[in-house]
Amino acid sequence: MDPKFPSYWKPYILQSSYAAGTVFFITLLLSENPVVIASIGATAFIVFALPNNIAAEPKRIIGGHFLGFFIGSCFAVFPFMHIVLFKAMWFALSIGFTILLMVVLDFEHPPAAGTSLGMTLVGYSNSAAIAIIISVLLLTIIAYLSKPYLEDLV
Repeated sequence: MDPKFPSYWKPYILQSSYAAGTVFFITLLLSENPVVIASIGATAFIVFALPNNIAAEPKRIIGGHFLGFFIGSCFAVFPFMHIVLFKAMWFALSIGFTILLMVVLDFEHPPAAGTSLGMTLVGYSNSAAIAIIISVLLLTIIAYLSKPYLEDLV
């Protein structure tokens, strides 16, 4: 158990509750896109448990997820996805390319690699685009507005 918990239990409970509430709201709006919601859950962890981490900066949340969405959508259209070897190669390349561009463009946000992988798996759809835009913008606004009131839990 984290030795800080007995003394700082209130922020642990509050910030975890904020994360749960935010993901609940996003899930109500976007339940048609479970792959996108999974990477948004990881973003919620960073926003609410590590608000001072560079990965919680708005430009990184937005830039990282949009890169992951775009790259994953592009890799989803490659041929031979029904062959396991090619599918594994496309998944690996989408992750590698997403990481490379996130680092080069200064948009490091680890959950965005999950967005890339998810989009490579399911492919582009308007509903996925809307889901990622809404959830990323919502989490970015919450991260920006709540940062002064949150503390790093890790």
